[in-house]
Amino acid sequence: MAATTNILTRKDTLLVASVSCIYNLGSPKNYQLSTLDLKSGLKISKESLIRRLVDLQYRRGDYDFKRGTFRVRGEYLDIFLPYEEETIRIFHDGEKILGLEKIAPITGAVLSKDIFSLTIFPTKHYIPEQKNIKEVYEQINHDLKKEVENFRRQNKLIEAERLFKRVSFDLEMIEEIGYVNGIENYSRYFDGRKQGEPPFTLLDYYNFAYGKNWLMIIDESHQTIPQLNGMYNGDRSRKETLINFGFRLKAALDNRPLRFTEFLHRIPQTIFVSATPDSWEIEKSKGKVIEQMIRPTGIVDPKIIIKPTKNQIFDLSSDIIKRKKKGQRVLITTLTKRIAEDLCSFFNEKNFIEGTQYTFKEEDYPRVAYLHSDIETLERSDILDNLRLGKYDVLIGINLLREGLDLPEVSLVAILDADKEGFLRSQTSLIQTMGRAARHIDASVVMYADHITISMEKAIKEIERRRNIQLRYNQKNNIIPQTIIKPIREKLITEDTDKKLPFFRELELKRKFKVRTLNNNNLGSLTPFDRKKLIKVLEREMRKSASLLNFEEAAQIRDKIRELKNY
Repeated sequence: MAATTNILTRKDTLLVASVSCIYNLGSPKNYQLSTLDLKSGLKISKESLIRRLVDLQYRRGDYDFKRGTFRVRGEYLDIFLPYEEETIRIFHDGEKILGLEKIAPITGAVLSKDIFSLTIFPTKHYIPEQKNIKEVYEQINHDLKKEVENFRRQNKLIEAERLFKRVSFDLEMIEEIGYVNGIENYSRYFDGRKQGEPPFTLLDYYNFAYGKNWLMIIDESHQTIPQLNGMYNGDRSRKETLINFGFRLKAALDNRPLRFTEFLHRIPQTIFVSATPDSWEIEKSKGKVIEQMIRPTGIVDPKIIIKPTKNQIFDLSSDIIKRKKKGQRVLITTLTKRIAEDLCSFFNEKNFIEGTQYTFKEEDYPRVAYLHSDIETLERSDILDNLRLGKYDVLIGINLLREGLDLPEVSLVAILDADKEGFLRSQTSLIQTMGRAARHIDASVVMYADHITISMEKAIKEIERRRNIQLRYNQKNNIIPQTIIKPIREKLITEDTDKKLPFFRELELKRKFKVRTLNNNNLGSLTPFDRKKLIKVLEREMRKSASLLNFEEAAQIRDKIRELKNY
């Protein structure tokens, strides 16, 4: 709601979106027309004002005031907007608006007064136009009768009855309250689109507001573009199943993501960003390719060493010990989760000692962890931080070690079974995996393989090309590479179960697992966004505790909120 509202009311909206930006979102024209313009002195009765808010899908919540609701208190009316943090207070004498203010929704403190005018947007993106609502109902009923009759001809009586009841109920709800869960499946009728026509998406909101005068940046384009290309078929397959069993009208097929060609027709000037761009992006850019080879620290891409797979684990063990003595870290990438877990146990149980020719002291033994998709997201972050802190010396993983990790302490990346051609050992994957070592001056990559595959050859050639450019630049400009020194940011939450805040204890009993608690000593490490987000979470907990009559607990949370706001 905040995204679409800002797009239609500002000229400086920066939006970070996922592939959901190509999914149906309702007509931007209808959304903009379905607004309520307020200004001081406007003659409108309180009853008309309330009726208009209901038309925009706001609900009256005198005792449950939350986003998308309004409440009436004597001479004023409060509206909790779904797309802003503030509440709008309208002073009204019964015949006209006397004044407008913005207030804090919980405390009622005045944040902005003497506002002359403002626009209220609806709480939903699917707002049917009242002028053609009768015609829309006739179209839906016509298609409903047609599809029900089709099911009956096929002797699918259950499906026919299911569809009739479902659609009839939806139409009744839309007629009575203007909305129903799943209204987007009827969006084709409300938007005036023909069967098969593309839906309105977030891209259409940009084009509606700015024309083509805006910029799109597609990050990690080598992965994002295939995702965008594959959304349509996956969505259609799911919808066809629902339609075949009478859960949806066939019009639901038009509540869909854009086809890739439709997406291309809607994007403006575009920048594709990727360390490993695919041939499609390169061809589409028509030679306008900018390579960012040089790092501010002068660090060059790592050296690449190819070793045979025979005795690879014991050979790798020796390299790990050498790196550990220097205070450096190691990443190992395997092909399967099982291998990653077994290899982790192998190292932690010190089984590698038997196959090496060296003698090690107890402090030389590496501490090893594994990382894969079965591990919860927050735990992954802890494992990565522990690797940087030195609690682990080696991290073993699969696909999660490919990209997006910034680990300056890692000086060695070992790729096991590098010659097993496939997705995890493709040219793109190999380049991205090797890039994890490109933050340390002593970085190197060891690829264990018995022969060089085409993907290996291309990846090695590309890394060496980049490395040579970087070396020449450093030599020409007398740059001495320096390892990145990056502090580890204090966690917003920790697993310190002995020092839990009192108001999390009940939550722990309910969830039956370790509750992560706020670190009181490091409020200064929070970004403004983190602090704002945390305050909202604590406010929900405070209201919940108060509703359960746990006033002492609610007061503790209130004090913590004050501390965060005043820090």
